[in-house]
Amino acid sequence: MVSHLTVKPHPITKRLIVKIGSSLLVKEDGSANIAWLKTLVHDIAKRHTDGQKVIIVSSGAVALGAQKLGMNGRDNLTNSQACAAVGQIILSKLWSELLQEEGLIAAQTLLTLDDLEDRRRYLNIASTLERLIQEGVIPIINENDSVATNEIRYGDNDRLATRIAQATHAQQIILLSDVDGLYDGDPAHPNAQIIPHIYNIDNDIKSAAKNTSSSGIGSGGMASKIEAAQTAMSSGIDLIIASGKIDYPLSAIDTGAAHSLFHRDTQSSADKGQRKWLNGHVRSSGTLYIDKGAAHALQDGASLLAIGVKKVDGSYKRGDVVDIMDDNSKLIARGLTEYDSIETSQILGKNKEEIAAFLSYPPRSALVHRNHMVLL
Repeated sequence: MVSHLTVKPHPITKRLIVKIGSSLLVKEDGSANIAWLKTLVHDIAKRHTDGQKVIIVSSGAVALGAQKLGMNGRDNLTNSQACAAVGQIILSKLWSELLQEEGLIAAQTLLTLDDLEDRRRYLNIASTLERLIQEGVIPIINENDSVATNEIRYGDNDRLATRIAQATHAQQIILLSDVDGLYDGDPAHPNAQIIPHIYNIDNDIKSAAKNTSSSGIGSGGMASKIEAAQTAMSSGIDLIIASGKIDYPLSAIDTGAAHSLFHRDTQSSADKGQRKWLNGHVRSSGTLYIDKGAAHALQDGASLLAIGVKKVDGSYKRGDVVDIMDDNSKLIARGLTEYDSIETSQILGKNKEEIAAFLSYPPRSALVHRNHMVLL
């Protein structure tokens, strides 16, 4: 379902993912597009000041490394990985310096999609990003192209942006592109029109994606953006495709510049997206039986603490999915556990101070954190 109504400015969301493609970050001669990046960073700093938590997913390592090494970074996989290894240092330094000019601190995280499919790694990534966000740091995330295989050639930073949005409970994703949105035909044709509103990814939208071109500098394209949008929408996350060919691109969106908005499924939410991940990808490995106080706390949105757990069943590792039962043995929640079954059995019923004295390492904030738990 599409609409050709004008897209209105969007209210600020609590958390935003901004993805920048190689064609925007790198100029035709292979050097970094610093002048444009400064305008984008200024936009990000303004949103940060206004209270929005921003995470950046940035391509560009392969292209910057290719320019430094004087080779074609897309000739073959080995060249791509070598260029990425060199270019990632350049890319990280660039973001760090530009954000520092705005009084912001940057943090680098290199990921592959597999990192967000493995449950233990998923927990580590989500926890790290959450802590960085709480400290006001701007995470810079990129595909780990120096070790990636198929991902390096298919523009997975679009999909990676969506997975990061799910992991951090972001409400909106902005994919900055070399085109200002999805068109109903070839953008080069004078009669082609941008599609401002998309409510459903159907065959017409997929067909439009094939006609909407993208540059040859990066590895992504409109098809990967549509795939990312489909995942975002079903997870209760809005996704915007907008032009990065203009200065201050985020401000331009706010003031009504043309773009395509893929509306989140109003019947879904970020929490339901998390539920889909828990129910669709993994099976429960154990069971936690909790007392009435803990059950009430979960209903009020709290995390599960060890002090509220009465019994543990099953053998599982940290990051596995556990069922959470109330004192009537009714299944009320499911989540990713921060402790394995042996540790859980040793700390159940204990408060934070008692756990700290018992463990040989600082205790984690919860047994099952609310960000990695769904109520059933």
